Order: sequence, then structure tokens, then C-alpha cells
Amino acid sequence: MLSVHLVAFFFSKLQEDPTKKVDRFLHAMRLNDEQLKDISARFQAEMKKGLSAESNDAAAVKMLPTHVRSTPDGSEKGQFLALDLGGSKFKVLQVKVREGVGLKKGGVEMEEKTYPIPKEVLIGKGTELFDHVSDSLKDFLHEKKITLKKKHPLAFTFSFPCQQSSLDKGLLLSWSKTCRARGLQGKDVVQALRQAINRTGGMDIEVLTLVNDTVATMMTCGFDDEFCEVGLIIGTGTNVCYMEEMRHVDLVEGDEGRMCVNTEWGGFGDDGALDDFLTEFDRNVDAASSNPGKQIFEKMVSGMYLGELVRLVVLKMANQGLLLDGRVSNALKTKGKITTAHVAAMEEYKNGLKNTRAILIQLGLNPSQDDCIAVQHVSTIVSFRSSNLLAAGLAAILTRMKQNRNLRGLRTTVGVDGTVYKTHPQYPKRLHKVVRRLLPECQVRFVLSDSGSSKGAALVTAVAQRLASLRHQVDETLSQFTLSQDQLQLVKARMRAGLEAGLKSKGPTAVKMLPSFVYHTPDGTERGKYLALDLGGTNFRTLLVKFKKGLRNTTRLYHKIYAIPLEIMQGTGEELFDHIAECVGDFLDYMGMKNTHLPAGFTFSFPCKQTAIDTGTLVSWTKGYKATDCEGHDVVSMLREAIKRRNEYDLDIIALVNDTVGAMMSCAYEDPQCEVALIAGTGSNVCYMEELKNIEKLHQETGSTEKDQGKPEEENDEQEENGAERGKEDSSMTKMCINTEWGGLGDDGSLDDIITPFDVEVDLHSVNPGKQRFEKLTSGMYLGEVVRQVLLDLTRGGLLFKGRVTETLKTPGIFQTKYLSQIESDRLALLQVRCILKQLGLDSTCDDSIIVKEVCGAVSRRAAQLCGAGMAAVVDKIRENRGLDHLNITVGVDGALYKLHPHFSKILQKTTEVLAPQCNVAFVPSEEGSGKGAALITAVVIKMQDGRLAA
Repeated sequence: MLSVHLVAFFFSKLQEDPTKKVDRFLHAMRLNDEQLKDISARFQAEMKKGLSAESNDAAAVKMLPTHVRSTPDGSEKGQFLALDLGGSKFKVLQVKVREGVGLKKGGVEMEEKTYPIPKEVLIGKGTELFDHVSDSLKDFLHEKKITLKKKHPLAFTFSFPCQQSSLDKGLLLSWSKTCRARGLQGKDVVQALRQAINRTGGMDIEVLTLVNDTVATMMTCGFDDEFCEVGLIIGTGTNVCYMEEMRHVDLVEGDEGRMCVNTEWGGFGDDGALDDFLTEFDRNVDAASSNPGKQIFEKMVSGMYLGELVRLVVLKMANQGLLLDGRVSNALKTKGKITTAHVAAMEEYKNGLKNTRAILIQLGLNPSQDDCIAVQHVSTIVSFRSSNLLAAGLAAILTRMKQNRNLRGLRTTVGVDGTVYKTHPQYPKRLHKVVRRLLPECQVRFVLSDSGSSKGAALVTAVAQRLASLRHQVDETLSQFTLSQDQLQLVKARMRAGLEAGLKSKGPTAVKMLPSFVYHTPDGTERGKYLALDLGGTNFRTLLVKFKKGLRNTTRLYHKIYAIPLEIMQGTGEELFDHIAECVGDFLDYMGMKNTHLPAGFTFSFPCKQTAIDTGTLVSWTKGYKATDCEGHDVVSMLREAIKRRNEYDLDIIALVNDTVGAMMSCAYEDPQCEVALIAGTGSNVCYMEELKNIEKLHQETGSTEKDQGKPEEENDEQEENGAERGKEDSSMTKMCINTEWGGLGDDGSLDDIITPFDVEVDLHSVNPGKQRFEKLTSGMYLGEVVRQVLLDLTRGGLLFKGRVTETLKTPGIFQTKYLSQIESDRLALLQVRCILKQLGLDSTCDDSIIVKEVCGAVSRRAAQLCGAGMAAVVDKIRENRGLDHLNITVGVDGALYKLHPHFSKILQKTTEVLAPQCNVAFVPSEEGSGKGAALITAVVIKMQDGRLAA
């Protein structure tokens, strides 16, 4: 009975499908999707190692920076020579790149000649190899009748691993393939080529770029397909490159934009990362290779090794009696007898089995039909594993690109070159299918590269020249915003002159230097409850401010915000102030204080001429206000009259406050050294404590309003009768806070030498042409518009947004200053910059985003430097006023530009430090200047009045 079962088993095996026999034998080579995802994750980890400066030395996947920063955009043009050295022969080419114009696409024309490299040169001295290349280059120039008198730019495709430190410098890491020339490893191959050209003589050649063949493949496809950002070689060897975010490329300084990274992924697994996927056949191939333990991934997938893997499998199966009736031939035992070309032939659609039989017969074998089917299936499994492994690697790269750009899906094109991809009948389809299965959310297109390694090198050179030209033009434009130390010193001097002139003259001056009638900063003893009223825009705020004494001073604020409807902003003055009075009444009701008589400070952020602390005549409305019968009138009196008309509550308005002065007072409550304030927000302004004796315009006034802080006019006569007493009161009044209104600097033409054509455009289209010139260079209201003017100019010059001037870009005010703060953030990737631009209706490339960021930086840097120069003038004046060699002082700062812009504050501080070296200036953010500051001014005034009464 047992013998019957054995015979049955024997015959069942004889009739078994030969492919199943192979499947069982090669089960380790048949990879499922989970295994491929595992391999993909491992490759992603290896990529990170290679990109990191800390782990690159030990990384198996080297991730070499190529210094290629952009793919073609179709505007490239020029005529170039190209050398393509990658094996036992090389090409010399003349490449003409034609720019695309309108609907007509650009094109590339090439003439080429292939030169063999003798074997003795391939393994001889490196100088001999490059002398042979240089001699052949000269021969090509003669043959093609290319003039030797003219300088020719040359692109050099060098298909061996190099560590590049620039686009035209690369140290050879190692030879591969059949080349072993001595004395070049660790040397700069571009320099070696230049030296050989010099030795040959008679040529004027400028080697501009060193390009890997994989990068050249990507660039060639990128010329026709703007989405091509990956290059793949699968031929004798294998490699891939892709566009990586610069912020992840540790080996190159800078984090803006992208750079093509040559992965050298053939080394994946050299550190053991693929050991559990290696079969005995892989280990045998590796052991018999010229570089055991190296290029493990390449040995599993590339054309140099696929045929040998098939031979080893067939040999073992035959030795075990599973094929060819257990018979082997000497040819089958010989390394290299089955090639990748044989593998491709075996897998042809119609003639595959016929080709397999012919190949086996060539090897001295007598195969059966089942043998042919089995050997063909061996070939299929080996090549299928190759395409699967490549798909896993590509999936890792595409996943990384997608994550870098924070996208749910990715649309990209992979440029491909190499004999395996070109000649194997089923390889491309298998590769495409598995990549799309592993990444269903990505749209991946594969394009065969035409003469990739040659044409691509010329395109790299053309792109480099385009970028260099663009860089020069952009730099030339932005240089207008660069201020030298001498120019900043001049601005400081002009600001100082403006300050002095404004203090002397009652007449119109560029820097107005308005007296605030605030004689003291807080001393920390201020106590009590105060109201603060704040009108400065489309909202009106009412605040209750409480100052308490404890272990440390504390301040509590309660506030409500009320809208100012447009019809009231642009109605009558009486309607406006009645609305304000109504809001104050509502707030007092809300706080349960309607019957309480409270002192109040009124922050009124519009230009006023003050003649006392509680008196101010409106000079002109700004910020969209047009209420009638207000300009030329005392705004405090108008508010008092409106409160009287309501007859609901009593309010004692002690002080009319400018927001800049309020910011200083708020900061001084915490820091007694604070005697200056800067507003750097929508507007720009500075106030500071000036020596009273220097305010000559006050001494020109008739009467003594400057000495009657907070007093009704009827008390003036009484003061005049008590001159001795008044002198006693005035002894403490040695300083007064001056509201500089420095935004007017330059209205007299003093800044014309630093004003750019872009500033002129902004000024011409403003509501006040010729006015507030300094403010238009430094404040948040205008910086975004200056940037828009620059972007418009660059776009019209074809340097941005592909030269397309959109309606959005032509719209005044569309580029708000908040976008400068967002775009210049160090944490913001260029993809997010592109998102901001897209919100504005500006479709940008990565290169566009870099330029936009640079424009924003140039405009905001100049603004901060100008504010620093102005501040240096102010603090140096204070130091000289006091006869000091060195001044320690604090500046209270408020405004969104200072608080929100990522670099403004640092540049401002640094500029002030450099231009005022004898001053130690601390910049401190001022909180609630228009609320807390107004209350503090009120408290200081009341304290002074109480002191006078006590005296």
C-alpha cells in the first residue's frame, strides 16, 4: 500500500505545474505589499540618516547634495558643450537650448559623437583618463567646425558617486562599473578635467557644472514636464534623485527652497538593513562581486546582476534535480553567461518561451517545455522582485516629498532612463502598477528620458545660468533697500537736525515736536481708580483702571469696546461726541459707577496741537474719519459739552493723551528708566522726555500755558499774582514729554537720496502725497504696499510669477503688512509661503516664494534700520542734554510691527546699538499704553495738583 502512495506522489510531482515548483523554491523573492511597505519605511529611515550631518558619515544611503536648486521652467536658452562619462565609452555633444515663447514650447537640438575608452586607460592613471577625454573634446570641436577662439560653457555628466560642495566641484567617492583609474579618489574631478583641458591647449572651455546622470535624467524630463521632480536610473546600475526641501539638507548651508539630492540608493542595505530579505543567491552574487558588502540594493535590482541571479537559481534547481533532469553544462556553471538582455528576451510577450529555449540550448542544455516554462518563471520572479523593490524605494521618496509639503496627495512625474526600463518588455508596467498600489493618493506619471544624461547636463547649466541672471537682477532691485552704515549715520544726523528744528520753531517743520504738557513719568506711588477713554480707529474703548499698592504694584483693567458706525465717523462732530458720551454712560452703568465722580484720561490718536494737558485742537482727521465741525476745535471741550448734554453722569477729563506718550507712561510705571516710547505699528512715532529749557517754541508763547498743567484758565490770574509761589511749583518741572511726530521727516526732501521708485509710487497713491515720508518707509500701513510695488516690478520684468501680472497684483492694499510677518517667520516653510500667496490669488513656484520672502525681508529690514537710526538720534540727544559720557535708558515699545514681526525688533535694537554706542538702550514692550498709560497720566497730573495745593 505504501508503494502505491509513493508512486502516486511521484507521478503527481511529475505532472505539477512547473511555475508552482519555482514559486515554492523562490518564495523568499516573492514580496507582498506588507513587506514592500516595511522596506519602504526602512528606506525612509535611511534617507533621514543620510540627510543629517550627524549621521551622514555612517549612513548607507549617502543622500548627496547636487547644488541643483531648480528644474527647468522653459525659459532656458543658450549653446553648450557637454561631456558624458559613465563607463567604457563617453560622449561629447553640442547642445542648443531654445527658449519657449508664447504657445511655442522650448526645444533642445544636439550633435554628438561617442568615443571609446581603451581598457588600459580605464584602469590606468587618472591623468591619462582625463587627457584622453580632453583630446577627444578637441577632436569634436574640429570635426564640428566649432570655433576655438570663443569661450564655450561646458556641462560635465559624471556617473560616479561624488561629494559636491558646489555646482562645479565634486570629490570622487568611489569608482564603480568597469572604471578604476588611479589617483582620482578623493580628488575634485572638475579640477582634473580643467587641468587636462589646459594640458591639451588650444581651447577656451569653462566647466560650469558637474552633474550625475540621474540628475540629468530628471532635468531632461523637467524641460518638457513642469511636474518632474524625480529622476530614476534602472540600467546597468540604479540610482534615484529628487527635489528635497533645503531645510532638511544639513550638509549645505541655508534652508530656503529646494535642492536635488542624489540618493545613491544602491548602497541601501550595506549596513544590514535588508539582511532579512536577502536570499542565498543575493549573498552569492555579492560574494563574487568586485565590491563585496557594498551596493547591496543595486545587486538585488540592477541590470548588472539580474542575469547572474537567474543563472544561480537555475543552476541550483538543476543540481537538485528540479530542472533539466538534473543535468548542468559548463556554460551554466560560468559566471555571466546569462545576462539581463537574456532575462528581457525570456519575458517577451509572444516569443518568451521560444527565446528561453534558444538561450538554454546556447548554454549546452537540452530543455523540455516544462523546463522552459520554469526558467522563464525564474526570470519573471527575479525581475519582478527588482521592480517591486524599486517601487518600495520610490514610494518612500514620494511619501517624503508629500509629507515635506504637507499635502494629502502628490502630483509628480518621474523621469526614467536605463536599459532595463527601456528594453525589458514588462518592467515599466510592473513598476508603475506597484507604485500606484502603494501610494493610491498620489498621481505619479513616468516619462522615459530622451538622451537624459547628455541633454540633462546642458539643461542643468542652462538653469544655472538662468538662475544666476535672475539672481543678479533681483539683487540689483533689492540693493535699493540696502542702507550702508554711512547712510544710516546720515539718517541719524538728519533726524537730529529735525528734532532740533522742531523744538525751536513755532512755524511748520518736518518733525513737529509737539509739547504734550506731561512733565513727569510715574514714580510707582500712583494709586486709585481712573477712567481711560480711547478713540483711535473704528472702535472706541472705555476702561476702568485701578492702581493698587501691595508687596508689588498691581494694575487691574476692566474695559468694553464699542463700534463707531461709518455714518457717525463721517457725520457731524456733535453726533460723534454724543455717541462717545453715550458709550461712556453705558460703561459706567455696566460697572455700577454712574454716580461716581471719576478723573479721566482721553487717548485721542489723531494729530492735535496741545496748549495744555487738557486742551487739544484737532489739526486734521485721519483713518477714515470725516466728522464735520471738529478740525480746528478743542476735542476735550467737545467731549465735555456732549457729557453735559446727556446730563447723566459727571466726568472730570484731566488729560488729553497721545498713544505714544501713553506707551511711555505705561512702561515707566514698571521701569523708572523709561523716558522714551516708540510706536511701530500701523503708524510710526516716538516721544521722549526733553529738557524744558530746550523747548524754545514754548518760551515764544505769550502767557504761561506750559506751567498751568491741568488748571482751568480762570486760575491763571491768581498764579500771576503769586509769582514766588509759582516759581516754587515750577522748580520740579525741568522736563516735558515731546511727541516728535517723526513720521514727517523727509517731507522737506531730506530723505530723497534713500527713497526708491517704489516708495515714490506708494506716496503718489496715498491719501497725503508728499507728507509723512519717514512713516511711509517704516510703518505697517505702508510696508505691504511697498512690497507689492516691488513684486509688480519684478513680475513685469519676467522675474516672478512667470511674468504674469494678475489683477490681484495690480490691486492696491492687497498685500497687507501682516503677510510680511507671516512670510518672514523662520518656522514657515516655503510651501506655507506659497499657500499665503495662493490666498492672495498669486500662483507661485518654489523659486517665486524665495524671491517674495527676500523682498519682504529687504523692505522690513530697511524699516527697522531707519527706526534704529531715528532712535539713535533721540537717545544721543538725551545723553548730550544731560552731559553724560554714557546713558542707560529704557524705551517702551508698542505696535503690531514690533511685536509680531519675527526680525524687526532685533534689527531695530542692533542698529540703535551700533549708531549710539555710548547709550545702553533697553527695549521693553509697553502694555496697554492707550488705556493704562492714559490713566497714569491722569494720576500723575492729579498728584501734581495735590502737591501744589499742599504747598
